[in-house]
Amino acid sequence: MNNQIEIIYEGNLRTIATHLASGTQIKTDAPIDNEGLGKKFSPTDLVATALGSCMLTIMGITANVQNIDISKTKVKVEKIMDIDPRRISKVNIEIIFTNPISDKHKIILERSAKHCPVAKTLGDNVEESIKFIYP
Repeated sequence: MNNQIEIIYEGNLRTIATHLASGTQIKTDAPIDNEGLGKKFSPTDLVATALGSCMLTIMGITANVQNIDISKTKVKVEKIMDIDPRRISKVNIEIIFTNPISDKHKIILERSAKHCPVAKTLGDNVEESIKFIYP
């Protein structure tokens, strides 16, 4: 199934993307260091956000199958940009669990996070540093 997205340029380096099936919208700004307003997610922020969200979603699927409680788990994402050429060079990710997780389940969840489709799409083009933090 294809998910279609329509993106309109609003001017002043801002876009508005609409997920056509749901009507959900996301606005973007160019970052301040690239002539933008920096008041919304930048397109590269969304890439880094997609990586963290994808990891958490895939862990959620795994948790459902394995009957692991990962409710309230949080992901913090830090995007590192290169200047020439301007691109995302690295994403630092902290996955912070609030519930106790057994050693067996830690291995299962960590493996699943590292195999999310966004990570596979980015491949070797973006370095990923992933830290799992348990209570």
